[in-house]
Amino acid sequence: MELPKGAVAGRSQGLDFKLPELKAAVQMGSLSEVVSKLEQSKNAKLDIAITGESGCGKSSFINAVRGLDDDDKDAAKVDVAKTTMEPTPYPHPKYPNVTMWDLPGIGTPSFRPDSYLQQVNLACCDFFIIIASERFKSTHADLAQEIQRMGKKFYFVRSKVDADLQNEKRKKSFSEGRILQKIRDNCVMRLQGEGVSSPQIFLVSRWEFGKYDSPRLLETLADDLDLHKRHVFLLSLPSISRPILEKKKKALQGEVWKQALVSCTISPIPIPDLPVCDIPQLTGCMKSYRKSFGLDGDSLVYLAKTAGKPISDLKAVVRSPVTEEISKDITLNLLGKAKADCMTRRKRILKLSFWVTYTVLRRFLDDVAEDAQTVLTKALGAEEIV
Repeated sequence: MELPKGAVAGRSQGLDFKLPELKAAVQMGSLSEVVSKLEQSKNAKLDIAITGESGCGKSSFINAVRGLDDDDKDAAKVDVAKTTMEPTPYPHPKYPNVTMWDLPGIGTPSFRPDSYLQQVNLACCDFFIIIASERFKSTHADLAQEIQRMGKKFYFVRSKVDADLQNEKRKKSFSEGRILQKIRDNCVMRLQGEGVSSPQIFLVSRWEFGKYDSPRLLETLADDLDLHKRHVFLLSLPSISRPILEKKKKALQGEVWKQALVSCTISPIPIPDLPVCDIPQLTGCMKSYRKSFGLDGDSLVYLAKTAGKPISDLKAVVRSPVTEEISKDITLNLLGKAKADCMTRRKRILKLSFWVTYTVLRRFLDDVAEDAQTVLTKALGAEEIV
């Protein structure tokens, strides 16, 4: 089978499945390896531990990363009067294999960093995020060193920087950049003073999650994961910056040819005047693309509320079909257009079904990725996007 150049670009598009293996699988009539690769990405589990003192904003941070308001049905409960007494799991509402764990507070008199991680029993977590809303203390540093002894990665998050900026705005000498740098320098100085070498600090605001260091934090977390966990984590992230959108697109591009191959070989359905393919699988794949880019109804409502814009303004700039409108008829229409283009360019192409299906998915992915960029610009304004 002849494949498009973009379908065999190797790790540059997130692929670790090579062309010779694909040819062998097709020639032998065995596609189990292709299906296995897709299932590994789809079913990869990711556990993220969130810790810090009570009232530091752990719950709000968990909600922001999952694209939820604090009062949404599946949101982590935000209540400064109560302290988390045991690890509480919060699965992602759309990607349940991604779970964020709200850990017990570390600021209590009985806190002991050497036994804390054993008590919460979360050695299975992939990494830890340590949050402080004011200053980092010895307890934060001691916990980081214990996490490091476990061979796990950790990241320091300084929350509620919007409150710091608001308090400083009364001063005539107010400079947002200068204040943020002062906060960052103070965090580094305190952690280094407690024995943490070269700490990475990320400044975030729950209410302006697309600003400051939130996008850079999420990109850093994704880059530090292995291939399959990186894939599911990227898809679960809120679409709050151009780099995140680009990483999502790149991750999904790497699987287009696999989805196309499965669609036209596993359970293909004969369609008059069109290549054989699995219409439900193809339709479901396109719906998942829209969900991954935050173009489903719930995600648009959340973005509109966060940005303070009417949802009608965001929907007005979306050109691709909304998730609810992606039907069998729309899929057949896209297949017809793709077939005409493929026949025009390659009159004797082998395996036309694969090429047409691949073209449909590739184009649809390009369209929704472009829509996501346009929606983000409309919501936040070009000058606010990282």
